[in-house]
Amino acid sequence: MLLGGLQKTTVIDFPGKVACTVFTVSCNFRCPFCHNKDLVTSKLFAQAKTSPLKEEDFFSFLEKRKRILDGVCITGGEPTLQPDLLPFCLKIKKLGLGVKLDSNGSNPWVLQKLFKQKAVDFVAMDIKTSFSDYKKAIGIKFPIARIKESINLILTSGVDFEFRTTLVPGIHTFLNIKQLVWDLKKIVRENKIEVKDFNYALQLFRPQNCLDASFLNKEPFSEIEAEKIFDQVKKVFPKTVLKGVD
Repeated sequence: MLLGGLQKTTVIDFPGKVACTVFTVSCNFRCPFCHNKDLVTSKLFAQAKTSPLKEEDFFSFLEKRKRILDGVCITGGEPTLQPDLLPFCLKIKKLGLGVKLDSNGSNPWVLQKLFKQKAVDFVAMDIKTSFSDYKKAIGIKFPIARIKESINLILTSGVDFEFRTTLVPGIHTFLNIKQLVWDLKKIVRENKIEVKDFNYALQLFRPQNCLDASFLNKEPFSEIEAEKIFDQVKKVFPKTVLKGVD
């Protein structure tokens, strides 16, 4: 595992648990609004002059803190790009800790392996925007079928989940958020999941450490605008929450 850092304690990233968060290096998307640009490529990570976290040091930390922690959040970058993600998760599980995975959903076959081995307890997947607008949001051309497959796998895995979308001016409009909601509603219904059971989070973009420097000058949606979008989404998915509003 190529580990880029560690947040020793969090009470908000893993619902209902005291956890730590470990960051992996490398992502296959190039979202211009990404706030973890130092983790997108090994080159950017090296330019940040941050020392990688040795895997043995990470597990030494867990051994010392396993009576305090309930779980580990694995985020990135994109963790599913790491070839040894499965044994890494299983090693954490052997310590009696839960595992939460953050993913962009680009590698459904990896998710399938993790679910089959019961290697994760919670998955949070970013859904960037409506499927027809995905290229604009992720900065590259990518097969949307993989994103849909990952959503399907998560919905039917039996694992706790949250889907989330970061609201970014210039990427999102009221119209494409409406389209995104209908895209998701169709998938939810196809999987015979009740819309009332769909866990969805909207979070506000913050112009910090963005991959595309021009996004540092973008004003986030106002609280009024965000609430308007939130109300629109909540009508379809009642469990939707809005994060990042002061």
